[in-house]
Amino acid sequence: MGTLEGHLLPGICLLIFSLHYSVMVSLALLRGQRFLKPPLTPKEKRGHRWWQLVPVEGMMKVAISLTGIITEFFYPPGVNRMMMVDWEDPRRPFVFYDNWYHVTMYGFFTLSGVVDIVSRACQAQQNVKLERAAEALAFCVLVLLMACHLENKGTLEVRTHLLFVAPTFLVTLVLTMEVWVPDQPTLWVLKTWMGLVLSTWMLQLCVLMYVPPSGQPWRAENPGDLAFLLIFFCWHLGFGAIVLAAVYGLCSLWHHRISSWREVPRAKHRSSSIHLMHKYRRPHRK
Repeated sequence: MGTLEGHLLPGICLLIFSLHYSVMVSLALLRGQRFLKPPLTPKEKRGHRWWQLVPVEGMMKVAISLTGIITEFFYPPGVNRMMMVDWEDPRRPFVFYDNWYHVTMYGFFTLSGVVDIVSRACQAQQNVKLERAAEALAFCVLVLLMACHLENKGTLEVRTHLLFVAPTFLVTLVLTMEVWVPDQPTLWVLKTWMGLVLSTWMLQLCVLMYVPPSGQPWRAENPGDLAFLLIFFCWHLGFGAIVLAAVYGLCSLWHHRISSWREVPRAKHRSSSIHLMHKYRRPHRK
């Protein structure tokens, strides 16, 4: 993950998930839903094959995480970083610890995806609390690993990763709260907003550390570079809010358009029924 490609993969995937949740939250608010994702009842599960109930989100978590694990161990082709201890060295030191950091992170997101699949497709009653708990655990592990990942890093990397940990911690906190109170729209919005921020900030890390637009690397000893690092993060906070508001606006237009289309046939049917009632109604006898 310590490459441009290694940061792009989770950044793009987090952005896709965040945009997906933005649409879900917007539609849930417009429809007045009690839950963001209403659980399937056993009655709704009857008549469906298990593969028809497999959640797309769970499959994406598993597929993306397994891809990340494989690339950590075997990318570029020809390398193998699965070794954890250098047995040839008499001191038996641990090796490839950065890769094992990332593999552990991907492993817990794989677990979250598996829990989603089992809960929705294999159990008679969907266990939403278990799904939220597994997702909260994955983000909790991400926070812990990112906090420990700061050791032996330069000042610039430490600052960028600390700013990444902040929204990740808030997402973890919200997911933990949703285990017990899943019907709070405020938490939905906060989680989605922070998800957008951490995904765009992950992509910003790619620009800062690997492809700076100026062609010159950012310098930790330059106070201006460190100052603008925080300024850019604040811009990401505002940008995330703007994206969320824009998605809500587009969903609102779509929702009202669909509602109006549904109301027109009902109105026509109601007017035609009234017309037929007046036409065939018998006159009152005197």
